[in-house]
Amino acid sequence: QVHLEESGGGSVQAGGSLTLHCTASRATYIMGWFRQAPGKEREGVAVRRNDGITKYGDSMKGRFTLSQGNAKNTLTLEMSSLEPGDTALYYCAATSSFVLWAQSLSEGAYEVWGQGTQVTVSS
Repeated sequence: QVHLEESGGGSVQAGGSLTLHCTASRATYIMGWFRQAPGKEREGVAVRRNDGITKYGDSMKGRFTLSQGNAKNTLTLEMSSLEPGDTALYYCAATSSFVLWAQSLSEGAYEVWGQGTQVTVSS
């Protein structure tokens, strides 16, 4: 089974930036980030298919950038113009199975999850 290791996160003031990294133990079909704020459902942040195609959640477009990291099987999420509403536990997720691209921001499409890393944005 694929193992995911996350790094990055932390605390920042509104308008600031943070970068998250996720490394998979081997190649996957889709990797990405989800987040869950207290009392809310987990939502898709951004995902990247192994051919390089990416998709973003609506509230992240224009502020977040997902890219392949420098190391193999690594994903980097650059977050800018952060808002207090971005405060959440961010999870890296991956799947090695085929997923309809239309469903790629649904948490049910992923069978492997990281431990989560906290992002806190203060006003």
